[in-house]
Amino acid sequence: MIYYSDQEITIRSLQPEDADTIAAEEVAQGWINASPQKYYQRLQDQKDGKAIALAADYRRQVAGYINVYFRPEQGAFANQGIPEIVDFGVLEKYRCRGIGSKLMDVAEQIAGEYSDTVYLGVGLHSGYGSAQRLYIKRGYLPDGSGVWYKDVVCEPYSSCCNDDDLILYLSKKLR
Repeated sequence: MIYYSDQEITIRSLQPEDADTIAAEEVAQGWINASPQKYYQRLQDQKDGKAIALAADYRRQVAGYINVYFRPEQGAFANQGIPEIVDFGVLEKYRCRGIGSKLMDVAEQIAGEYSDTVYLGVGLHSGYGSAQRLYIKRGYLPDGSGVWYKDVVCEPYSSCCNDDDLILYLSKKLR
């Protein structure tokens, strides 16, 4: 299914053949732990009715991805009926072309069909810097629960590691 299309960018349903392409591109940009398995899981979650998995094409090349989970069971808004945007990314060689903004537009539109609010978690290390800035510019605000580590609130003065599991939840009113 196509959700958006112009002369350069198309936002569409993720397809099985996208998994290997995206993972290979992530490895090429230095993400040594990249694997197509997470994209296969997103496709299975979509098939099970838990999510919508999207891909972005830029000039007919897979350039990014995003997922909207309807009733997340983890995170700051777990089991509250508020959709979560999960695993958003634009391959480095395609950044600064508006692809991320279009992916977010479509994800927010889909989330808006289920709730007046959407949330997401963003990593805190510098590798997430572009995403952090994008979310703030789009009106996302911290939810107030503080920093989370490995799906649990990180208690004040406790130890954690500044890895991909250290996140801050943000939410946005859609209407």
